[in-house]
Amino acid sequence: MSPGQLEGKCALITGAGSGIGAAIARSFAQQGAQVALLDIDASAAAHVAHSIRDAGGTAHAWPCDVGAEASVNHAVDQALQWAGRVHILVNNAGIAHVGSALDTTEADLDRIYRVNVKGVHFCTRRMLPHFLSNGGGCILNMCSIAALVGIEARLAYSMSKGAVLAMTRSVAVDYMAQGVRCNCICPARVHTPFVDGFLKANYPGREAEMFAQLAAYQPMGRMGTPEEVAAMAVYLASDAASFVTGQAFPLDGGVLVR
Repeated sequence: MSPGQLEGKCALITGAGSGIGAAIARSFAQQGAQVALLDIDASAAAHVAHSIRDAGGTAHAWPCDVGAEASVNHAVDQALQWAGRVHILVNNAGIAHVGSALDTTEADLDRIYRVNVKGVHFCTRRMLPHFLSNGGGCILNMCSIAALVGIEARLAYSMSKGAVLAMTRSVAVDYMAQGVRCNCICPARVHTPFVDGFLKANYPGREAEMFAQLAAYQPMGRMGTPEEVAAMAVYLASDAASFVTGQAFPLDGGVLVR
C-alpha cells in the first residue's frame, strides 16, 4: 500500500485502546490521518495516542462508553473541537459472549446489545449530522463472520453482529446520495490481547491447547492479525474505495469457502 492514503483526513475510532482498534489507529496515522481515539479505558487509549505522537503522527484520546449516548455525545464533541473536521468514523468497540440459546439470559443480551448495537448506533447518530453538513464522510463498522455463518455457542454475539450488518446496509442506503459511505469488515478470529485474556480466564493451564483449536478453525491454520484488519480498514476509508458502500468484507482465513 502506498503511503499517504489518508493524508488530510481525520478519523474517529472507538475501542482504540487495544487490539484491532489500536492497530487501525496506528495504521491510519501512518497513512497521514489525524486520529481521535475513544475507549472506555482512558489510560489505554492515551497510551496508544502517545505512541502515535512519538512516531510523528497526530493523535488524541478521550474516555468514552459507547453504550451510553451521553458519553458518546460528550466525547465526540471534544474530538470535534480538537479536530474541527472528522472524515471517517470507525465503530470498532465491541464485547463478546459465549453461550447458546439455553445459556443466554436477558442480562447477557442487554449487555451485548448495549455495546455492540447501541454503541454503533449512538456513534453513527452523533456523527451523521457532521458528515452531512460537510458534504459526506465514511463510516466503517467492525462486524464479524458471525453475522454471515453460524458459530457454535455464540448466540448473543452473532445476533449483535447481524444487527451491525443490517445497520451498515441501512445507513448506506439512507445516506449515499448525501455522500456518506458505510461498509463493514467481517473478520474471523483475530489474535488480540482479548483472546489471550479469554483463554487465561476460561482455560487455565490449557491456554496453548485452546489457542491451537481457535487457530485451526480458520482453514488457513491461523488467526488473523490486527494489522491485517487495519490494512483493509485503510483501503475502505480511503478515496480508493470511493465507489464502495453498503458492503461486508470477510477477512476470514478461508472460513466461508470451506
